[in-house]
Amino acid sequence: MNQEFGLNQPKDTNASAPVMLVTGGAKRIGAAIVRAAHEQGYRVIIHCHHSKQEANALADALNNSRADSAAVVLADLAVVNNSETLQQFTRNIMRAFGQLDVLVHNASRFYPSPLGHINIEQWDELFLTNAKAPLLLSQALYPYIKSQQGCIISLLDIHAHDKPFANYTVYNMAKAAHRMMVQSLALDMAPDIRVNGVAPGVNILPEADSDQALDQQQQKSIIDSIPMQRIGKPTEIAHSVLYLAQASYVTGEIITVDGGRSLTLAGGHI
Repeated sequence: MNQEFGLNQPKDTNASAPVMLVTGGAKRIGAAIVRAAHEQGYRVIIHCHHSKQEANALADALNNSRADSAAVVLADLAVVNNSETLQQFTRNIMRAFGQLDVLVHNASRFYPSPLGHINIEQWDELFLTNAKAPLLLSQALYPYIKSQQGCIISLLDIHAHDKPFANYTVYNMAKAAHRMMVQSLALDMAPDIRVNGVAPGVNILPEADSDQALDQQQQKSIIDSIPMQRIGKPTEIAHSVLYLAQASYVTGEIITVDGGRSLTLAGGHI
């Protein structure tokens, strides 16, 4: 993978506001978290890899709303595979505003790995974004978050615990590892840093032009399986993330935000 990293850095004039970094923060759920945090007064760092245009547009809009309140960091999360590039990425993050209060692990790759066709490339990519990078980035940023008595919040999946997707073995394994990371780091980083997770159900559908796109019948089948009888909204995930960012006596917890779907779900197909 290309190990590119960079920084679109504003001049900070609001040093009292807390700072949140969201990986994969340019689009979809990540962008919803960024916007919600910004509305609550956070300065935000938007990480992206391929979505530079969307990240810069989001940062520009937020900075127009409140000057010097949003920055963009560009990096392939494969930077964690090398100590020097990880250190440089960490320095870029900290140069944005000079502090970090909340780290949100949102970046994720999601695609099937059917038995008989599983390969090393799938393993490396799915574990990188869903387990390896969250752990190593948490470790690298630990001293800075600790100095703020801050927190780490991970975006997980209701299928990461006991109810796997069929044909998504590698993704299921990676998200399960990420879930255990949340619980393990909650112990290892206490009492200085709280570590929690949010487990979405179907809170956003795959993009219509992606290889994961769902047809109308598939979408209807999913909605019929959800007790709340609707697809969730990215803003509902963002609401839970912001709650955990402020819940000073909550650590090691995973909030399920799925409209009740996990109550009726036995695993299997989407």
